[in-house]
Amino acid sequence: MSMFEDTRYRWRETYFVLFDARNRPTLEQVEKALQRLKCRLIFRNQEADDRGRFASMTVLSPEDFAALDICYTGGKEVTEEAEELFRELAGPDCSKGDRARLEKLRRATGRFEVLHFEQILEQDDEDDMLDPSTLLMVLETLANLTDGIAVDPQSGTLV
Repeated sequence: MSMFEDTRYRWRETYFVLFDARNRPTLEQVEKALQRLKCRLIFRNQEADDRGRFASMTVLSPEDFAALDICYTGGKEVTEEAEELFRELAGPDCSKGDRARLEKLRRATGRFEVLHFEQILEQDDEDDMLDPSTLLMVLETLANLTDGIAVDPQSGTLV
């Protein structure tokens, strides 16, 4: 079940972690890496392919009033999108450090889509409850695990 189907949450944004598909981790590797984070996460709907490689999962972070749907995509769709993102991000204002990171985009054949959801509360200040800490830690963990690069495609920035 996607978090889109859960009326207690609303979608906020989508991030990508782009990487060489040869670095696609197993579901077990992803779970272990995320369990090492210093926050209490709840895993749901974990799925792997027939070789045990990560396919998708939902991560709930009650402390942050957030949830993440994470799913893997590979193939031509990813390579085309990665090339487009590279062209957008590698402009004349791009620093040398960012340019080196962007080279990973050129080799990307796999992608994790990380959909960020906010828990809806019945309080007036519900917008103040969402904490992006878990999102940022999960993006960093997935990027490190795959030797990939995290990108906010909406704003065209590296995370």
